[in-house]
Amino acid sequence: MLGSGRLGRLALGCVAALAASAPAEAQDRAVPPLVFTGIPDQDESRLVERFGRVAAYLEAKLGVPVRYIPVKSYPAAVTAFTNGQVQLAWFGGFTGVQARKAVPGSQAIAQGAEDAAFKTYIIANAATGLKRGADFPKDIQDRTFTFGARASTSGRLMPEYFIRQAFPGKSPEQVFARVGFSGDHTRTIQLVQSGAFAVGAVDYSVWDLDTKAGKVDPTAVTVIWESPTFPDYQWTVRGDVEQTYGAGFTEKLRTALTGVTDPAILEPFGRSKFVPVSNAAYEPLVAVGRSTGLLD
Repeated sequence: MLGSGRLGRLALGCVAALAASAPAEAQDRAVPPLVFTGIPDQDESRLVERFGRVAAYLEAKLGVPVRYIPVKSYPAAVTAFTNGQVQLAWFGGFTGVQARKAVPGSQAIAQGAEDAAFKTYIIANAATGLKRGADFPKDIQDRTFTFGARASTSGRLMPEYFIRQAFPGKSPEQVFARVGFSGDHTRTIQLVQSGAFAVGAVDYSVWDLDTKAGKVDPTAVTVIWESPTFPDYQWTVRGDVEQTYGAGFTEKLRTALTGVTDPAILEPFGRSKFVPVSNAAYEPLVAVGRSTGLLD
């Protein structure tokens, strides 16, 4: 039987142990989730599949809660990053440039292996009779033309740059009978395939994914030009993440992303792997953005 003094010491010891463990447990509970988003560049169901798997993977690798939130538009992705609603984003090349400009200290940390040399396809409805060639297809002039989203790199920024090069002194509105903005690459393919627009500009990787998924009718729509390459998509992280998740978190995040080997994660991106990258890789897009008037 325990004496009252020994019982009191034991009780005090238990209280002390609980007090010592409480701050650590409270701290664990206080770690906010790492929230990320991605530009809505294609079919929504594909985005949910893609980013849901990324969230589960990163949570396991980083040891912090990770949550994906969808956005409705490219500018909305930049806004969510700018106001701190998300700490990480899968941006296109140009939206990444815009986001890092708005949030000093932010870093591009990883890109798809294919993103260092990305391409735009110019596609045409079969009824136009346009055929594939090595040179920019100047006979698309005076037809209806759709870009993707207004802030898309492969669906707007670079195609507009190539159009302005092919038709010096003219804007797209002066080159084409009508100019549209589909909002995403999957929609661009659908609009050109249906004949709603005669010609359009599309991300080559989405074209390939939709072709494999049986969403492209080769008798109705075809690629007529493949662009020179340019840098595109990347993961960008805010510069203040280490204040929340600790020193070295940015590099830990980069390591996790470049360590993805699961085809179930990579295939919905149309990427073979993710590789390290830095802000400097996207300087060519800054120059193009300024030359086209799309970046201040």
